[in-house]
Amino acid sequence: MTSERVDTDELEEVADAASFSEGQTAEGSLAKVAAERDEYLDLLQRKQAELENYRKRAAREQERLVAHANERLVRELLPVLDDLERTLEAAERHEEAALVDGVRLVERSLRAVLEREGVVEISADGPFDPHVHEAMLTQPGEGAEQGTVLEVLQRGYRVGDKVVRPARVIVAE
Repeated sequence: MTSERVDTDELEEVADAASFSEGQTAEGSLAKVAAERDEYLDLLQRKQAELENYRKRAAREQERLVAHANERLVRELLPVLDDLERTLEAAERHEEAALVDGVRLVERSLRAVLEREGVVEISADGPFDPHVHEAMLTQPGEGAEQGTVLEVLQRGYRVGDKVVRPARVIVAE
């Protein structure tokens, strides 16, 4: 009986070892699958972040292109506005009221178009600012502080924060 008992005990130990290694194999497979899952999840999250960054970059690029197109339009329209202003000044000297009224109407409509496009006139009152003004001349300013804008020779304009054309001015010495 002792030999049967030994054989039975040995069989139970062998069976326990076999079931342990099967469990260990299943746990190993499960761990491997979980590791693959985590790897794929990480890859998916990185790809989603890359896609979101691409979308943001594309939107910024689109905005830049639109701003550039608007700037080009403004550069082309500003000389027309200057011509209209000069025509108005000349017509007022010659007292041709009908011509003045017609040109003034065109000037107003052109200014309205430019305003809708975000064009803003640069203020030339006060001290000279090299970021938005271009000094064409300096003159002694009677009663004016040095570095103050005395006269505007050509108006300046900006679109948003960007100066499209600086105001050309005469500055007090």
